[in-house]
Amino acid sequence: MSSITGTAPPGKALADTERASDPSSAEVVPVRHYARWAAATAVLVLLAQFVHGLATNPVWEWGVFGEYVLSETIVDAVWVTLQLTAYATVLGFLLGTVLAFMRLSRSPVLQSVAWTYIWIFRSIPMIVQLVFWFNLSALYEQLGVGIPFGPVFWSVDSNSLIGTIGAAIIGLTLHQAAYAAEIVRGGVLSVDQGQFEAAASLGIPRLRQIRRIVLPQAMRAILPTAGNEIIGLLKGTSVVYVMAIGELFYQVQVIYGRNGRVIPLLLVATAWYVVLTSLLSVAQYYVERHYARGANRTPPPTPLQRVRRFLTPPKAPLTPLGDNR
Repeated sequence: MSSITGTAPPGKALADTERASDPSSAEVVPVRHYARWAAATAVLVLLAQFVHGLATNPVWEWGVFGEYVLSETIVDAVWVTLQLTAYATVLGFLLGTVLAFMRLSRSPVLQSVAWTYIWIFRSIPMIVQLVFWFNLSALYEQLGVGIPFGPVFWSVDSNSLIGTIGAAIIGLTLHQAAYAAEIVRGGVLSVDQGQFEAAASLGIPRLRQIRRIVLPQAMRAILPTAGNEIIGLLKGTSVVYVMAIGELFYQVQVIYGRNGRVIPLLLVATAWYVVLTSLLSVAQYYVERHYARGANRTPPPTPLQRVRRFLTPPKAPLTPLGDNR
């Protein structure tokens, strides 16, 4: 009579041993991230509560928001905001580029002047600079052209030459130039020194070196910070309300000061700032992609390309002629 023992049959024991010695046959169990799931659930609940509050809270007054968001007064104010941003961006970065190369020059005079300018205009708040330029006529009643420390050949009244918009553009430009100078200088310093040496060995003039070799490579380092600075400038134009210029925030203040609808009018300004900064972010993305072509021959697809690829069904492979399979 055979006795019953607790040992496994020899074949099963051999199979278990082979399975344990073969890592590829082991069952893979995915890690369960319970804390991550709980955090995601909490965030979704809070987001749902926020959206529900936006839709149901009567204080938002969405009817008033819809009445003013595309009104002629607000659209004109948005146009003034865009003009101030465009002028200050172009002029500020042009002046900032000159200041950056002054700091990089070997002349101690140019270095000192550029460093002093950047130090002063980064130290003084923008609102103080704007008020100062707005009251320039109190300091200089007339501006003229002539021989230094000598006779003046032509002069004009300060108020007639520099109006309110002009004073705002000057203040924003000079303030922006101080930050743009450091952004451009950082981008130029990121270019390998061998690029300068190679260009000089080929006999390329200094100005062409900067324009055709240095700046295109420096743009990859300049653009992310410059884009962030331009977006900050767009929102910073709201400071010119102290000069009674009809930009977006000033007009919103005027309207809610007249009708008392503070919350929906502030929401109008918020919506326009979100739209404008989003457009600038999209433009920044494509400009950065353009200047990254030299370093990345096959850039990743854009969001629009990803959506198009997702919506387009894959094409069936072509079957060679005579293939009856």
